[in-house]
Amino acid sequence: MTRQALVTQAYQTYFGAAPQMVCHAPGRVNLIGEHTDYNGGFVFPAAINFGTDIAASARDDRQVNVRALDFDNQLVSFSLDDIQFDNTHSWSNYIRGVLIALMKDYPQIKGADFVVSGNVPQGAGLSSSASFEIAVLKCFASLNELPLDGIQAALKGQQAENEFVGCSCGIMDQLISAMGKKDQAMLLDCRSLEIKYSELPAGFNLFIVNSNVKRGLVDSEYNLRRQQCEEAAEVMGLESLRDTDLIKLEADKDKMSEKAYLRARHVITENERTLKMCEALNNGETATVSELMRASHMSMKNDFEITTSQIDYLVEVIHQELGAFGGVRMTGGGFGGCVVALVPDHLISQVQNAIEAKYQAETGLKESIFICTAEQGAFA
Repeated sequence: MTRQALVTQAYQTYFGAAPQMVCHAPGRVNLIGEHTDYNGGFVFPAAINFGTDIAASARDDRQVNVRALDFDNQLVSFSLDDIQFDNTHSWSNYIRGVLIALMKDYPQIKGADFVVSGNVPQGAGLSSSASFEIAVLKCFASLNELPLDGIQAALKGQQAENEFVGCSCGIMDQLISAMGKKDQAMLLDCRSLEIKYSELPAGFNLFIVNSNVKRGLVDSEYNLRRQQCEEAAEVMGLESLRDTDLIKLEADKDKMSEKAYLRARHVITENERTLKMCEALNNGETATVSELMRASHMSMKNDFEITTSQIDYLVEVIHQELGAFGGVRMTGGGFGGCVVALVPDHLISQVQNAIEAKYQAETGLKESIFICTAEQGAFA
């Protein structure tokens, strides 16, 4: 049974009628450009064939009733006129935050009954939360016939996480979930929100491995990294690290803490790598892609300090098999989660066999492997 069929059937069971609509928003994997988004820089994600599905119908009042199939079919109900943070059902805060953001522009929206389910691995760095937010926004925009576009939806999803959930995330996750395109990656300028699409090369696969080291973004480490980046920008008299280069950073090194310097060095070099990666993919320069993804991972390990020993080991195993014929790096916010690799068809089995033979024996954790495709966003 497809996930859309699953939520449709569950809606019928819980609400006693067929839903008015079913919508989907994808998760994402970021090929390169990590922790650059909230620094006004460049990212290069793709929407993937995992995501969040919602079956819903509009109500005539302001009540919202939602069943979460992935959380033991929990039912949460609240009024649009009294949205409070919920410490018991923390998953519902993404819905609550999104609706607060939506009502700033569309205060007249009606309530809804809906059922939600997702298959993005949670805590893996594939953006289950942004997928959830964009699916909710697509649902309410459709039910209320709102003229909401993908960029507006992404900004509202980000606002919900920043102001209600409490995570200082950038715009990338929500924007790729809203505006991704099939078989393409998106080069996103996170300051101007200018978007360029790049065809993923034929014969290559988005090979994602969940290390199953669990992580959460709403934590002190993620927000600390953002503060350290802001410290470096402030010392250099800049609005963001997007506006500088390594020469100026070195000149101002003694004015900032060592941690702020290292964080800034990662962001500056990562922006350069991201632009080069898009160009290399377009030109079919696989060896360059390999070098850039490896340099990105080492920068996340040494300068931004967000990898783990298990992630580093997984990257090494895959890199040994790929060599210059593909690339691999950690993806996502860090402290666990997933690695992403671009793997040619002829090396898929070889890479998979190496991981299965080595990773669990070394770390005691069993990996999960997903061979993904790039898919369409909810508002694209």
